[in-house]
This record gives sequence, structure tokens and C-alpha cells, in this order.
Amino acid sequence: MLYLIAVLGVVFVVFTVVDAEHRGRSPLCWGMLVAGTGVVGFAAYLLACRSTPRIGPPLGPRLTAQLALGGIAISAVVAIVLSWMTMVVAQVATVEGHAMEPTLADGSAVAVNKLAYRWALPRRGDVVMLNYPVNPDKLFVKRVIAEEGDLVRIDDGRVFVNDVLRADKEVAPDARAHDNWGPQMIPEGYYFVMGDRRNNSSDSRHWGMVPRKYVIGRVAFRLTGP
Repeated sequence: MLYLIAVLGVVFVVFTVVDAEHRGRSPLCWGMLVAGTGVVGFAAYLLACRSTPRIGPPLGPRLTAQLALGGIAISAVVAIVLSWMTMVVAQVATVEGHAMEPTLADGSAVAVNKLAYRWALPRRGDVVMLNYPVNPDKLFVKRVIAEEGDLVRIDDGRVFVNDVLRADKEVAPDARAHDNWGPQMIPEGYYFVMGDRRNNSSDSRHWGMVPRKYVIGRVAFRLTGP
């Protein structure tokens, strides 16, 4: 399916570049727009070119081939840039499971800011995407409850950080747990994380602290989902 989408994307870009040249529009600008936005950009181009007739004689096969190669090159460059942005700048992820409800429901799409902690550290209350410490290939979304140097204890589900009861406003009444944990000091370079649905979340209570290097980024906002 992904290969089909990629092929269609290249076809859209090549058609746009060749047709834009024939209509006297900017093939480079339109090609980059279509490569970057996909179907939305292609639809915008078709709408914009309705009022622009084709000009001059048909394009020769040599020029058409050159433009087609240019369209493929544009697609490749944009794909590389988008891949780099996904790895370094931002990422769209889908939340699986109910551990972060009601903040993030199962199936919610979120935008993760990967630059948030490039020059800063995660803070208490941040919702972050992280590598699961037991199996780093898996990604989890959790809330930071405590930072390095904090003393954490849980008494009948109530969370105390440095002997101060956490308000837990994001935790629904029917999502509260009644477990006990700690007290334990969070080591340097580690974080204590939990899901907002405390009675249905696998988190630091079960598999321990999260090292700083496993925190990928901060969940900036929800894109879709209830």
C-alpha cells in the first residue's frame, strides 16, 4: 500500500511539472507543493490551472523527458526532507490502547515535538513519547510525574512527589488505582512516568524509570480523536 501511494505521488508530481510547463506556470514551485502536500496540492493545482489554457505547440519528447526526470528528482528531495523532519523535528504518531484516557483516547493521532527537549529537559506534567525501556523498539505515550532527584511514593493510589500530594486533575474518578509504591528517589538522568488511566496503564510502577535518552519528544497537540 505504501509503495502504491509513493508511485501515485511521483505520478502526480511528474504530471504537474509537465503540465505546468505547458501552461506557463512555475513547474518547480507547483511540483514542490504537490510533492509536499500530496493529494491536497494536486487538487489545488488542478483547480488553479482550470483558468490557464495550454500555450504553444506540444512539448517535444526530449523536454517532456527532462521535465519528468525533474519531477522525480523533486519527489525524491521532498521525500528525503520529510523523512529528515520525521526523524529530527516532528513526528505524527497514533496512540494505541486506553492508558492515557481521557487525555488521549485509543486511536488518537498526535503531533510529537522532537525538538522540545533538545535544549531543555522534560518537566513534571509533560505528556511525552518514549521508548519502552524493556523493549526500546516499542513506543509509549505517558505523562512525566517526577524528575531526577524527586522522592516518589504512592499510597492507596494517591501520588506524592517530595511528600506533596499530586492533584492528578487529568485522572478521571473511575480511572484511579489503589496501589502502593515506594517511596523511592528518582536517579539522576531518569524520569518516573504514568498513564492517566491509572487502573489500566503499564508504566514506571511496573517496569521502572525511563532514562533521559529514551524520551523522544513532547506531545504538542492532538490531531484527531475524541
